[in-house]
Amino acid sequence: MNEHISMRVNSARLSGIKGRTVRLPCKVLRMTLPSFEASDGGQVEIQRKNVDMTATYVEVIGNVVDASTIKAMATLPLDSEGELDMQLVNDVIELTFESRFDKLFPRYKDT
Repeated sequence: MNEHISMRVNSARLSGIKGRTVRLPCKVLRMTLPSFEASDGGQVEIQRKNVDMTATYVEVIGNVVDASTIKAMATLPLDSEGELDMQLVNDVIELTFESRFDKLFPRYKDT
């Protein structure tokens, strides 16, 4: 089952999972010179080709290239009425990495 996992991560969790598929909730700051802010406030480069990034908040599904870069495969718009509470999103991400939730949130074998 672990080979089909796409863990939800923030920018701090990208190091050490190169080549893995992840889900990164983020805010699109600029499209002209792409700039994305992860839920923990870290900046992440998103390599994208034919991937829609028109929403203010998106979840990028892609492969980790390095500790600050993801190659996007798809995005899901996260926009709702008003702002998305990125601190709450980050708190949930961090909770999924706590050992007490191992059975609920499977992880990659080496994380």
